[in-house]
Amino acid sequence: MKVRLSYSNPNSNHSNPVITITGSKSESNRFLILQRLYQGIHLENLSNSDDTLLLKEGLNSSIRNIDVNHAGTSMRFLTAYFSMIEESSILLSGSMRMQERPIGVLVNALRALGANISYLNKEGFPPLQINGKKIGGGKIEMDAEISSQFISAMMLIAPALKKGLTIELKGQIASRSYIELTLGVLKKIGVDCRFIENVISIQPFSLDEKITIPIESDWSSASYWYSIVAMSKGLTVTLKHFNPSSLQGDSIVAPIFEKLGVSTTFHSSGSSITITKNNNALPDIIQLDLIETPDLAQTTAVTCFGLGVECVLLGLKTLQIKETDRLTALKNELEKFGANVVVSSDSIRVNPTENIHENVEINTYDDHRMALSFAALAMKKSIVIDRPDVVSKSYPSFWDDLKKAGFSLTFE
Repeated sequence: MKVRLSYSNPNSNHSNPVITITGSKSESNRFLILQRLYQGIHLENLSNSDDTLLLKEGLNSSIRNIDVNHAGTSMRFLTAYFSMIEESSILLSGSMRMQERPIGVLVNALRALGANISYLNKEGFPPLQINGKKIGGGKIEMDAEISSQFISAMMLIAPALKKGLTIELKGQIASRSYIELTLGVLKKIGVDCRFIENVISIQPFSLDEKITIPIESDWSSASYWYSIVAMSKGLTVTLKHFNPSSLQGDSIVAPIFEKLGVSTTFHSSGSSITITKNNNALPDIIQLDLIETPDLAQTTAVTCFGLGVECVLLGLKTLQIKETDRLTALKNELEKFGANVVVSSDSIRVNPTENIHENVEINTYDDHRMALSFAALAMKKSIVIDRPDVVSKSYPSFWDDLKKAGFSLTFE
């Protein structure tokens, strides 16, 4: 399946669309693990993304074989969770791409605490055989350069361990904002936890009361609306269930896109934001270190290209082990539009062109963020996106929401 996208000046019915994005996938997945460890937690506004649904299915599964498909978060979080569930015996597998994504850092950390985990194919990669057992906790070291999800997985089970857990991080910390998010999630339910310099300490915790947790909407998904507004001629969009004191690192999209012509108004109720095209002069070049928020890289690169702004994005080492090698994928697809793109192992430089090619067909590489980020270019030229269904991984209602803003979509 493919979708052809185009955009014309919206009529009055599309001048100020109100978009409701469901709960943050990142927050939802973290709270789901805690909900299984502490039965008194009730969750509101849970994400409806494939990743969250797969995690729920994995946690509730009554069968021994669990397939998480492309869901990296589910693979990492379930590995840690089932390793500490006594008498569980789980074969945890995923897609072919998942079997190419390393998991050795997490498995080594769990084994250091006594976990019983075996590789069924290639050393250091899924699928895994997990035989759950009682884990006491203690102190471990972890490589922080590959994926923050390994660290978050350990943090989430830590308060349920008898001794709690102290994690000493080695190397440059990738995606630090997601570690901070996990810390914030733990604190929301009352866990005593700290992150000082390169050491995370989490104390044992028991929950003796019932609590309700409202989950904020997803800032990663909001970033695509920032891109759309930035490339518009004056579109205003209201996004519900967002607030200025977000735990999510991707909320940094607001100040980043202020430089790219988008102003953000946080409403006093704390329940929504309005993003508006402003008249600020665009920079000739923008350089950003996204080591803490690499999921914004595709959105930012595509937006800068559409606006004719040269961009240099750094700190992107982790993009090579995502759903696809996102740096190579960005280069391949932006060059179809006429961009000059240079990538290294951890950076991308995009030089725009005066004439953006039309009717370009985008290969999504089975990566939801490729489809989501490139869709905004339809504000400039008609485009075609292959495998549009991949957006269900994080933002299932995306194509319907685009119609509310005046986009024309034809599925072929």
